Amino acid sequence: MRETIEKSLVLLIIRLGAGAMIMTHGIPKIGRLMADEVKFADPFGLGPTVSLALATFAEVVCAVLVIIGFKTRLATIPLMITMLTAAFYAHWDDPFSRKELPLMFFLTFLGLAVFGGGKFSIDGMLKKR
Repeated sequence: MRETIEKSLVLLIIRLGAGAMIMTHGIPKIGRLMADEVKFADPFGLGPTVSLALATFAEVVCAVLVIIGFKTRLATIPLMITMLTAAFYAHWDDPFSRKELPLMFFLTFLGLAVFGGGKFSIDGMLKKR
């Protein structure tokens, strides 16, 4: 199926916006990761430091990959897992308004997982070759 310019432009805007916004949550986690004592949820029993490192990886490294559109579909997987974990583990007892943001991010990254990065991405440029 041929991708239209409009669809690719929308995918670019979504990639840039969602990637940049999720990084505002990931960059502060770098400082927390370097702290002497890490306090972070441990949903998978890996320890709070490993859990924080995985969330930081998703929200910084995978966000950069989404922004540039490199391995976009693959990069969304850790982001979606992190967002579901935030919504249904970290904020389980919180009202829906606290779950809403991670669920919105999840849906956004799900859309990128389905449609990919579009023509205006590294993936799109590599696909041309």
